[in-house]
Amino acid sequence: MTRAKRADTPASAPHAGDSHDLIRVHGARVNNLKDVSVDIPKRRLTVFTGVSGSGKSSLVFGTIAAESQRLINETYSAFVQGFMPSLARPEVDVLEGLTTAISVDQQRMGSDPRSTVGTATDAHAMLRILFSRLGKPHIGPPSAYSFNTASVRASGAITVERGNKTKAQKASFQRTGGMCVRCEGRGSVSDIDLSQLYDDTKSLAEGAFTIPGWKSDSQWTVQVYAQSGFVDPDKPIRKYTKKELQDFLYGEAVKVKVNGVNLTYEGLIPKIQKSFLSKDKEAMQPHIRAFVERAVTFTTCPECDGTRLSEGARSSKIKRISIADACTMEIRDLAEWVRGIKEPSVAPLLDALQQTLDSFVEIGLGYLSLDRPAGTLSGGEAQRVKMIRHLGSSLTDVTYVFDEPTIGLHPHDIERMNKLLLRLRDKGNTVLVVEHKPETIVIADHVVDLGPGAGSGGGTVCFEGTVEGLRAGDTITGRHFDDRAAVKDSVREATGALEIRGATANNLRKVDVDVPLGVLVVVTGVAGSGKSSLVHGSIPAGEGVVSVDQSPIRGSRRSNPATYTGLLEPIRKAFAKENGVKPALFSANSEGACPTCNGAGVIFMDLAMMAGVATPCEDCEGKRYQASVLDYHLGGRDISEVLAMSVAEAEEFFGAGDAHLPAAHRILERLADVGLGYLSLGQPLTTLSGGERQRLKLATHMGDKGGVYILDEPTTGLHLADVEQLLGLLDRLVDSGKSVIVVEHHQAVMAHADWIIDLGPGAGHDGGKVVFEGTPADLVEARSTLTGEHLAAYVGG
Repeated sequence: MTRAKRADTPASAPHAGDSHDLIRVHGARVNNLKDVSVDIPKRRLTVFTGVSGSGKSSLVFGTIAAESQRLINETYSAFVQGFMPSLARPEVDVLEGLTTAISVDQQRMGSDPRSTVGTATDAHAMLRILFSRLGKPHIGPPSAYSFNTASVRASGAITVERGNKTKAQKASFQRTGGMCVRCEGRGSVSDIDLSQLYDDTKSLAEGAFTIPGWKSDSQWTVQVYAQSGFVDPDKPIRKYTKKELQDFLYGEAVKVKVNGVNLTYEGLIPKIQKSFLSKDKEAMQPHIRAFVERAVTFTTCPECDGTRLSEGARSSKIKRISIADACTMEIRDLAEWVRGIKEPSVAPLLDALQQTLDSFVEIGLGYLSLDRPAGTLSGGEAQRVKMIRHLGSSLTDVTYVFDEPTIGLHPHDIERMNKLLLRLRDKGNTVLVVEHKPETIVIADHVVDLGPGAGSGGGTVCFEGTVEGLRAGDTITGRHFDDRAAVKDSVREATGALEIRGATANNLRKVDVDVPLGVLVVVTGVAGSGKSSLVHGSIPAGEGVVSVDQSPIRGSRRSNPATYTGLLEPIRKAFAKENGVKPALFSANSEGACPTCNGAGVIFMDLAMMAGVATPCEDCEGKRYQASVLDYHLGGRDISEVLAMSVAEAEEFFGAGDAHLPAAHRILERLADVGLGYLSLGQPLTTLSGGERQRLKLATHMGDKGGVYILDEPTTGLHLADVEQLLGLLDRLVDSGKSVIVVEHHQAVMAHADWIIDLGPGAGHDGGKVVFEGTPADLVEARSTLTGEHLAAYVGG
């Protein structure tokens, strides 16, 4: 093949196509953004920083990424758009130069028990194909190795029409699946403790039920059983006949008449499973969640031993390894096993699988296994798992959007993440990163700093330029950029110790360690070294232990800080007492709701495949309440005016005067303590940033009674300036007599600790040991671990 000769032409003006090298944003007003205008260079790494709640995510995710996704969706036909989520155009005057945006956010992966690391990354699908081709004995197609597919057999008569003739003939259908029939692919079976549901020495009439919310006079719950006719309501439950107990616990759904109303009766066990076990535990009210944790126990399935697979799928092997064995291996070990398979007939499949597994190792997740439930991954792990599919992509000129990719990463792992971000940029992509860590900000080509404050005090661009310019600037980020917390001169003395002996949860290797009490203890180590396994798996939960993990706050547009923290309850009661009416009137989700918008404050108009439109309710003017409710006042304010207050305003309002309310004031003090004084009490939870949600959750748990507080990475989503406030809060907790145990990677928190427990030396089976325990000063001086080296570099030791 010959190439055409190219004639030499004199240098000409740049091609018009080369002039589109900026993403231009003008007049952005999403959430708290105040007419923000910014030019972002393409094919460069741009970091967006600023205090938590300053508007970073609103600009990057809510404006740039959202508009890119909306424009892509509009390229599909109206028919296809009807099946897609409808997206409204962000509030922005001009958005130019957009490219396809791929968002890699902090959202946890699906909590469905059948969703695993393997199913989320296609690695499991490739393994299934591999075993269906090479597994001995051969048991069937790839579906035979899938724990999400049940085996199905069917046979019967079908009618076949050909021409003018109709003929009946026998037909059979069979599909071989790999699902364990006992646990249905979940790996565990649930068992309900009946003693937590009722007191069997009592009758239903005597109030036998101990289920939260089940009152004796409720026709929807207790009376359905009492008046069903299946059981004697005056007989103690332990004296039921075998048939009565069967109907009571497992009866099938039937219609019964209760007080003249037709209701559905079904056995107690299926009713509990539907009303409690089908919901996300994190979304439940605290007392309901505590009941579920008491009443339901999950044990490993005895049939499949937790592998989720049928006996046939477990029997088929390649080189003496079954697919169940392969999925329980650490991914780095699995990568080596796959590398040892030499079979030309499946070479392309092996190459693709090898590339995926190597990407896990490269991104620092080689310690995971493919059978790890996706819902158990931390926010940082989930984000990196989502990155896997993009590392080997041949796409260029794509905009990658990352939300704090260093979350959950040890300083040693941050270097590796930085290299991956630069690699994506060097392939010709635009990389936008929302980040607080100086170690990642420093690699940026361009920095956009938002602020100056949070919420209504933020939403403006304070700085735009290079890292050097940020350092020299007078913004909050610039001033705190080179902050370094000093190691304490003196540390607190422990008042006791929590003894952990022979801990073997996950990768721990019979760990013996004494956790000091009455002080600030930091448990650290590289990702996957066993920190969470040691703290959450070895310290018994229960009375006296308050655990604040990384699980996200869930909530709808109707949820707000007042409802989530329980603040609204004493406020409603105070309004009711002051005005001599029912508390339910002061709930926008109950009797006091505006009848036009049902308490939402807005009217939603569905426009089929076009974006729905939300307009403020004209009747209540967005206040969510009936006009008559707003005639009732407390301290001169109506309920809508109280919910419009910031935490700081409300703290002053309920602290003294006519509206003095100690129960509300205590909750508001905790919100102010975690730095949320600017937050509006009625602001929907859906509009809060990740850092704001984390602190809201922390403030709520601070009200729990306990002597030991366990915090899992409380610096998540916090700006450098916010970390100082968090350290002050931790000090106040310890000084008030509490014991605080923090799982954390942030060097400022490590330096501030009284005692450090460092796990390692590596991740997975290379970790699980205590490699150091002592004071931060001793760790810096010894430099005997990776943590010690990075902490010494941080404090300038």
